[in-house]
Amino acid sequence: MPINFILKFTGIRREETGAALLSSLLFFVILCGYYMVRSLREEMGLAGGVRNLPWLYLANLGVMLALAPVFGAVATRWARRTFVPGIFLFFMSNMLVFFILMKTLPESADILLGRVFYIWISVYNMWAVSLFWAFMADGFGLERSKRLFGFIAVGGTAGAILGAGFTALLVDVVGRANIILVSAVFMLIAAVIFRRLGLLLGLTRGSATTDSAPKAGPSPDRGSALSGIKEFLGSRYLLAIGLYLFLFTLASTFLYFEQAEIVDAAAATREAKTRIFASIDLWVNILTLFAQIFLTGRLIATWGVGRVLLILPAITLIGFTTLGLAPILPVLVVFQVLRRAGNYALAKPARETLYTILDRDQKYKAKSFIDTFVYRGGDMLGASAFAALGSLGIGLSGIAFVAAPPALLWGAVGLFLGRKQNQLAASTIYQDHSFKRPGGIAKSNIDPGQQGESNESKQT
Repeated sequence: MPINFILKFTGIRREETGAALLSSLLFFVILCGYYMVRSLREEMGLAGGVRNLPWLYLANLGVMLALAPVFGAVATRWARRTFVPGIFLFFMSNMLVFFILMKTLPESADILLGRVFYIWISVYNMWAVSLFWAFMADGFGLERSKRLFGFIAVGGTAGAILGAGFTALLVDVVGRANIILVSAVFMLIAAVIFRRLGLLLGLTRGSATTDSAPKAGPSPDRGSALSGIKEFLGSRYLLAIGLYLFLFTLASTFLYFEQAEIVDAAAATREAKTRIFASIDLWVNILTLFAQIFLTGRLIATWGVGRVLLILPAITLIGFTTLGLAPILPVLVVFQVLRRAGNYALAKPARETLYTILDRDQKYKAKSFIDTFVYRGGDMLGASAFAALGSLGIGLSGIAFVAAPPALLWGAVGLFLGRKQNQLAASTIYQDHSFKRPGGIAKSNIDPGQQGESNESKQT
């Protein structure tokens, strides 16, 4: 993509192109590797029966709860240049273990292995994406994030398209186990790019919690592995972010189980189910890519974060109402494509800008807690509610109608977050990061009319 095209259509300034392009490339690598195995995860989880999926969600929640203090301890004791790439290398090694097990275990172990793989991929996705956006929030200020996050997300969408397309076209040729091996290679590449990008953004000096960036308010508790939970519970702003994500996840889980039931009835073989899931992923990411290139940056900059955060709840309200009227595969596919594209292209970049005004403990620890445990908590509650409604004899149509009204509260929370972010940004003075040119020469890149970047006061 020519530099002049990028500058014209994205709002990126020439001095920002190096960091923006490398960030976009990193997201490309992360999501390409993930989407290669995402459809495989869906098929392996479904192989154990739709009725057993709520138990997998419960296991996901338990794993996230167990890992939250572990991640807090790692983030406290290790520098970002070590622990962020190290986490990707750790998951890469796990992927190699799954590759070996799929090659060597007997067919009788396939269901059990599939359940473990389902849980593990879900955990990896949460940590990988959360770490990436924490890194972005740490390296870019509030005003930059509104302009750049949409473009950076384009790389992830392109990677998701390639990853989903690779699996959809070649799963029958290369085999399921070899797809896992290719995904592991992408995790290794991501670890390498993280180190290079950290140097470019000047984020490798010190640890994630001890860097010398100025902070407003009292110093966070850096010694506790549970400090991310404390940060979350002590901030109304973070609690609202958590509620927004919780309501998003709740709706996503209802739709996920509706999808599982409808696809299971519509496709007879495991390969056919995999192709349906991969095709949905492909269309989601094609639409997302178009929106990210031409809409995201402009909408966030002109409409504001709050109004953009309202779009996805509106799509969800309309979609569940329509699905309640006609719970069939074509309606499901259209709803799923529009909703997920709306999330990736609009809601996700807008939501990630909310973290740019926070201090670094909140970006890495509280954000990771929200993106993992709170997210999986919504998953678990949604799965339990879906099962309970089904046990009462309520069908897919009725459940869809039940899932629609919470979108009204969800939209209200999005508007509140947009207003709260503006208030916090206006009430504090903060210093923006500088990009480092190759060779270590720092170049100031403060937006005109801005006094810099701020960290949220503990009074939130």
